[in-house]
Amino acid sequence: MKDIVTSDLSEFGYREFKLMSELLNSYIEYGLPRGFDNQGLTIMFNRNSGYVFFTNEDYQICMLNGDKLEIWHNCANCGREGFREDFENFDISDETCCRT
Repeated sequence: MKDIVTSDLSEFGYREFKLMSELLNSYIEYGLPRGFDNQGLTIMFNRNSGYVFFTNEDYQICMLNGDKLEIWHNCANCGREGFREDFENFDISDETCCRT
């Protein structure tokens, strides 16, 4: 059984290479989002979701939201995932963000 996420470029198709090039272009144009550490920076592909994204040695994730890179957040309590705007009614800095 294959892992859900991979950084093995032989597993990427044309679609994923296009998404990867968009990630790299945004990185060149705007840089990484504030608060995203570049140590161990890697491009990954999630076979289940189809997402192509940056991750680092702290397992942070950033993805394109429009044409800029943003941190992808997740709640350890309920599993909610998304960009900051998806947590508009929640405090994402609080580990109980989704307990409302």
